[in-house]
Amino acid sequence: MEPRSDDLIVRHGHLSERCPAAGHLLFPCRSPGVEIVWPVIPGTPSTASRRRSPRTTPILARVAATVLAALVLLGTVLVALVGGAAPASAHGFSSVVYAKVTSKESGVVQARLGLEYDLMLVSVGTSEHADTFYRQGQAAWDDGDFPAMTRIAEQHRDTMADYVLDRFSVRSGGRECRGTLQEPMHVDMQDEVPYVEVVADFRCPTSSHTAAGHVVTSKLFPDSETFVKDTKTIVTYAVDSQEGSATLDADRPSFSTEQSAGARFWEFFTLGAEHLLTGIDHILFLVALIAGSRRLREVVFTASAFTIAHSITFILAALGVVSPPSIVVEPLIALSIAAVAGWYLWRLFRRRSHADELIVEDGGRFALDRAGWTRLAVVFAFGLIHGLGFAGALGIHEAFSWQLLVSLLIFNVGIEAVQLAIIVIVFPPLSLLRRKAHRASLWVTGIVTAGVFVMGMIWFVERLAAG
Repeated sequence: MEPRSDDLIVRHGHLSERCPAAGHLLFPCRSPGVEIVWPVIPGTPSTASRRRSPRTTPILARVAATVLAALVLLGTVLVALVGGAAPASAHGFSSVVYAKVTSKESGVVQARLGLEYDLMLVSVGTSEHADTFYRQGQAAWDDGDFPAMTRIAEQHRDTMADYVLDRFSVRSGGRECRGTLQEPMHVDMQDEVPYVEVVADFRCPTSSHTAAGHVVTSKLFPDSETFVKDTKTIVTYAVDSQEGSATLDADRPSFSTEQSAGARFWEFFTLGAEHLLTGIDHILFLVALIAGSRRLREVVFTASAFTIAHSITFILAALGVVSPPSIVVEPLIALSIAAVAGWYLWRLFRRRSHADELIVEDGGRFALDRAGWTRLAVVFAFGLIHGLGFAGALGIHEAFSWQLLVSLLIFNVGIEAVQLAIIVIVFPPLSLLRRKAHRASLWVTGIVTAGVFVMGMIWFVERLAAG
């Protein structure tokens, strides 16, 4: 019998049947598992001659897709592990110096420096051979005696001045400003550890307003001391009729108070990008999100939810509106990694080969099923926690100012740029693998998310123990 123009040839498993405009069938033409092979249009070549069944897909293409996706996923995980390996903290042992630089009077620049107390003790004691200072200060620190810590620091002010002023300096007109350490000193809790605040006045040459402005340099607690790595000095300044923020480290130890807007943007943009690139926990969280996403729409939705959530808490925490202790935040970040990976592993266990199916009814191209919306809510909640981690790593806890808000937003843009790059690198080969070798894609994503789950649980236990 010649087929009609509106007939369809369909396949269900190993059975094939014509799907006419009317009549009884062994199975519905639009039921799950039914594949439309071709519409038969009289007078035209059969579509079957132009389209091959998935069963005839070349084995070589499937193998290539499997290898490509596996290499990208596993490579991303390995780069994260190698680049940020640390036992209990994914950010390593580092420290943040806080510096508030202002014009005290004509020709005098004042810098209020916040230094981590126990790090200051061991650094000053070692560099200046001040054993008495170290022993007395360490005993007060062990006892949590803040008045004693302050008193001991003031008693050894000259020793501290030799260390601090040799590594923190101000220049004007190409000439050094002479620094002196002032009284009093003050010790208080910041970032959940004792910090000592010292005030240094820098008297500059008469011609202080130059084309280059004032140049501030910080080399405090360098890597060469081997006590911490990658110390950052967060500077907020109001000098030379200029206000702004800057971040100094070993790669960029100096800045000018008259730096351009483009230089300030690039500085905080790269700081945000570097933070995500060196934050193994955040990278693995993203990998688990991408591996567990069934369609591009789900990747876009979950990434957007994560971005909005962590942006909210990041800015609130950096401005001091919320300040949860890291002893709570860090274990929760690790737990969120394990939870997102475990979500997909549970779906694999329950639905097997149908784990990556996304079935919606009359929802349009941007619809999600109930599991997708539930996962979106969970990711948003975890994003709020990760935002607190971003703020803690940046180390800014200042009162609100528009300049500070702009700097925070730029830092966040840097984070999002790297996040988008990871999605662009990981998701396309994964999508290709699902089309070319579906069963292999389930194995690859299952193995990767299982590894992420194990790492998350290890970090969770370690961070609880460390706290």
